[in-house]
Amino acid sequence: MTPPVGLRFRLSARVSSANPAAVKAALVVLLPQGSVSDAQDDLLVEAELPGASAKDVNRSLLSALRKVEKKTRLRAQWTTGEGTTQSFFDYVLKKTTTN
Repeated sequence: MTPPVGLRFRLSARVSSANPAAVKAALVVLLPQGSVSDAQDDLLVEAELPGASAKDVNRSLLSALRKVEKKTRLRAQWTTGEGTTQSFFDYVLKKTTTN
């Protein structure tokens, strides 16, 4: 997964899936500099990724995860260096906040 270079986004996410082991393995490969940990039925993900927009990076990550397991859900917050945070549920932008 190599998104176009532009901004850098800090990811904080919860991932749930019908096959968490396969999704966790994919996350470790997709986000080698990030951290992936187990939390009850979800995976907690922290990472930093480059991209043109939070929407593009979110779409790329979720699409890659759904190639591994179709029944995967992503609840993600993407934060720019300027402090703008965009919250997504799967592909849908739910909220934008600025600090």
